[in-house]
Amino acid sequence: MTSQQRLAATAVDTAIAKSVLAAFPPALRETVTQEAIPIDVPAGSSLYYESADPRCCLVVDGLLRAYMTSPEGRQITVRYARQGDLLGIAAIVGGPAPVSVQVLSDATLLMLNVRTLQQSGQTEPSVGWLLAQEVTRRLYAVLEVLAGNSFGSLRQRVVRHLLDLAVLQQQGRRLVVQVRQQEVADAVGSVRPAVARIIRDLRLEGLISTSSDGIVVLKPAELHANTWSSELSQS
Repeated sequence: MTSQQRLAATAVDTAIAKSVLAAFPPALRETVTQEAIPIDVPAGSSLYYESADPRCCLVVDGLLRAYMTSPEGRQITVRYARQGDLLGIAAIVGGPAPVSVQVLSDATLLMLNVRTLQQSGQTEPSVGWLLAQEVTRRLYAVLEVLAGNSFGSLRQRVVRHLLDLAVLQQQGRRLVVQVRQQEVADAVGSVRPAVARIIRDLRLEGLISTSSDGIVVLKPAELHANTWSSELSQS
């Protein structure tokens, strides 16, 4: 095994250990892993389209987002997925999902055998319960996003999005967001001019700076204080 292959195997093991697959019965976990197909997907690709046939994958490396699109073409992000996250569990249980999935950075994925997961969930109570727990975690996460998008101001939604991406794209001690203003607008369900004004205000307040590298979060704690969830906890 070459050093590159060892690194790839280590990344897969790490992703599995972070996921619900780690709690699967060992024999089944080995079967699921052996049946999986590893793929490399470049940034900007679309992995899943709204209401397509169910697919399920484990994120080994990279960053992806699940989003919904309005009839007018506006988008809103409902979930980010990174190493150790499973995408598609709800779809293999309940059928095609009303979301699309975009690859934000070059990603390595394990495409899992949908039929094996469906059969195991139906015939092995422990696996069915694990899948139910995974779907529940996703539900609670979406409820939090929904509340923030419904009750939070546009500024709060923009701040939350920038913090989410900054943590995922952290460069050493620097929190840098490499994203275009239009992408931020798509993620929060708004338009670019409105988002541009908020980013300008945040820069003038000294919370962020902008450079050729992207948007740099200068004061994470103070920026987080501007999120809907932070204000809710203080009320």
